[in-house]
Amino acid sequence: MTMRTAYIGMGGNVASWAGAPAATLTAAAVRLETLGRVVGRSSLYSTAPVGVADQPRFVNAVAALQTDRTARALLEGLMGLEQEFGRDRSAGIANGPRTLDLDLLLLGDSVVREVGLEIPHPRLTTRVFVLAPLAEIAAQVVVPGSGKTVGELLAGLQSGPEAVLRIASLTWDGDSGMISACKLLG
Repeated sequence: MTMRTAYIGMGGNVASWAGAPAATLTAAAVRLETLGRVVGRSSLYSTAPVGVADQPRFVNAVAALQTDRTARALLEGLMGLEQEFGRDRSAGIANGPRTLDLDLLLLGDSVVREVGLEIPHPRLTTRVFVLAPLAEIAAQVVVPGSGKTVGELLAGLQSGPEAVLRIASLTWDGDSGMISACKLLG
C-alpha cells in the first residue's frame, strides 16, 4: 500500500479514563500512532455542541496521520480507539455527549462512497468546528469533489463569535504530561 495522509477529526465533551476532554484527545493522539505516524496536529478548540444543545461544549482538534491502511481498515481502527476511550455508539444519542469521536475526514485525494464510510466526510464542508482546526494544518489541501481548499471552505462559512474558540492545553501543547489545565485564548 502507498502511504497517504489522513486527516482525523477529534472531539469529545465528557471525561474518559484519561481525564477531561483535552487529556482524552492528547492520549488519543498518542494512540493514533498504532494506525500510522502522526505528522501534524492542530490546536485544541472549544466548540458549541451541534444538534443536542443541552450538553457541555466540545473540545475539537484535527490530526494528520501518514498511513498505508485502506480507508475501511483505518475507519475500523478509529472506531476501536473510540471504544478504548469508553465510547459506546449503541448507547448514545446521535450528536449527544461522548468521550471521544474520531472522524476520518480526508484520506489523500480519495473519494469513497461505501455503506458506513464516506470520504471526504459528508459534513466536512459545513462544519466550522472541523474546518477551523483542519485549516490550521492543511489550509491549502483541496477537498475532493468541492474544487476548493480547506481554507476557502472555512472562509465561506458563517459562525458566531463564540462558536469556535482556540484553547491552550498544557497536555496537548506538550508543556507537561501531568497537567491538563486549559485556558481560553479568545
